[in-house]
Amino acid sequence: MPGNAPGMIFPLWPLKREAAMTRWVEETLHEHFRFRFKTDEVFFESQTEHQHLIIFANGTFGRVMMLDGVIQVTEKDEFIYHETMAHVPLFALGLEEARKVLIVGGGDGGVLREVLRHESVEKAVLCEIDRSVIDLCREHLPAISRGAFDHPRAEIVIADGTQFVAETDERFDAVIVDSTDPIGPGKVLFTREFYADCKRALTPGGVLITQNGLPFVQGWEIKQSVAHFRSLFADTTAFLITTPTYIGGPMALGWASDDTKLLEVPVETLRQRFAKAGLEMKYYTPDLHRGAFALPAYVQRLVEAD
Repeated sequence: MPGNAPGMIFPLWPLKREAAMTRWVEETLHEHFRFRFKTDEVFFESQTEHQHLIIFANGTFGRVMMLDGVIQVTEKDEFIYHETMAHVPLFALGLEEARKVLIVGGGDGGVLREVLRHESVEKAVLCEIDRSVIDLCREHLPAISRGAFDHPRAEIVIADGTQFVAETDERFDAVIVDSTDPIGPGKVLFTREFYADCKRALTPGGVLITQNGLPFVQGWEIKQSVAHFRSLFADTTAFLITTPTYIGGPMALGWASDDTKLLEVPVETLRQRFAKAGLEMKYYTPDLHRGAFALPAYVQRLVEAD
């Protein structure tokens, strides 16, 4: 590398000024390691009724939303999480069996968007505790919901999800819990009582899907949830996705149902259902659907633990 000519001194203050003006937002989820995102522009930042929320632009991941110091969604990689959360249960159930779907959380609208792509779904209810999350995502992250909040088959309910599943008279073929991590308002969405109420809200043979963190660094989440599932459902396990901005290894999604056949749907049947639905995906495929349930040994041990 060429060096500077002898005696030439270059001032460092412009670099220091640039560094001082650049804001890096740090995720604080993990106790022993953290990572940061550079903010190109902050669109919104405030303490809402329930949590601290910031939406900003990043050169790699597009618009990003964080709640209480934890990355929730980015425009660039959201499709991985949302497609998997929605299409694995719906294609497992079958195109004629998934008619009513409940989404608990999911205020960015991504799971709702994917659920509504299934024409067989007659009604999708999204229950979100914080109205401001939906309003802000409508304004600053419209590319994620893509009009899903206003879809004629969508119903938006602003309520505590635990109370909703405990009291609703409706029954759903799938309940998808698109929750934050078990801190703050999201903590109650990881209890046995909540899962029992989710089962009550399911049709016979319906399926429950949950967000259960990164098993490499948050193994207790999937271990605890599946243990609760096992006391309530006939068939329980987890499946995995890898989303770049969820740092710490693959993410686990929980699975619980009383229909033991749903996990055994042949890949050829999934391919037929997928072709009939006529949907174009960026992540989901029938083969990936089946493969997501092939768990590494360390995750399998967590799922099988008492």
